[in-house]
Amino acid sequence: MSRSRCVALLLLVLCGAAEFAEACSCSPEHPQQAYCNADVVIRAKVVGRKEVVTGNDVYGYPIKMIQYDIKQIKMFKGPDGEIDTIFTGPSSALCGVNLENNGKKEYLITGNMDSNGTLRINLCDYIESWESLSMTQKKSLGQRYQMGCDCKVVQCPMIPCSINDPTECLWTDWVLEGTVQGTQAQHYTCIKRSDSSCAWYRGSAPPTKEFMDIEDP
Repeated sequence: MSRSRCVALLLLVLCGAAEFAEACSCSPEHPQQAYCNADVVIRAKVVGRKEVVTGNDVYGYPIKMIQYDIKQIKMFKGPDGEIDTIFTGPSSALCGVNLENNGKKEYLITGNMDSNGTLRINLCDYIESWESLSMTQKKSLGQRYQMGCDCKVVQCPMIPCSINDPTECLWTDWVLEGTVQGTQAQHYTCIKRSDSSCAWYRGSAPPTKEFMDIEDP
C-alpha cells in the first residue's frame, strides 16, 4: 500500500473515531432540566435485553439497536399507557446505554419518543439507579420539577460564570463540589416566582406563596 493511501486511511479512521466521540458529546444536566427536556420520565426495572434490526441505513446496511424489555413501576411524565420496551445504540461508541437486565435494579429513566412512538435513550439522557437518588429528587419528580419548566438551569463549567436572563438559575455543583450530583442537583429546584424571575428553592414540598412572592433568592 502506498504511503499516500496509508495516510488517507489513517485520516479516515481518525475522523470516524472523532465522529463517534462527537456523537456522544453532551453536557451534564440538572435532574430538573432533564425532566423538563424529556418526553418520558419513568421508574422501571429492565427484565430483558436483545439486539434487533430496526431498518436499513441509506447504504442498505442494517441498523442495529439494543431493545430493553422493561417493567414500568411508575410514570412521572409521558404518554397514556404503559411503556414496555426502550431502545438504545448497540455500543457506548454509538451512545448506547448499558443497563442491568436481571429485573432486580430499579432505574429512573428519561428519554424521548421518535416519530413511531418508540422510546429511545442515549448516554446524554438522565438515567440513574433509583436508590442513588435523594429523597428530595424522588419527591420532586412530577409537580415540583414541572413547576420549574419555564425556568432554565445553566451549568457553570468554570469560574467566573453568570446567568444571562432572570429566568435562569446558575448550577454550580461541578465548580464548587467537583461533582454533578452535588447539593443543588440533590436538593434544589429552580422555580419561577411572581415577578417572572427564577430562583433556587430547597425542599421536597412545593414552594409556599411567600417564596413565590419574594424578590431575592
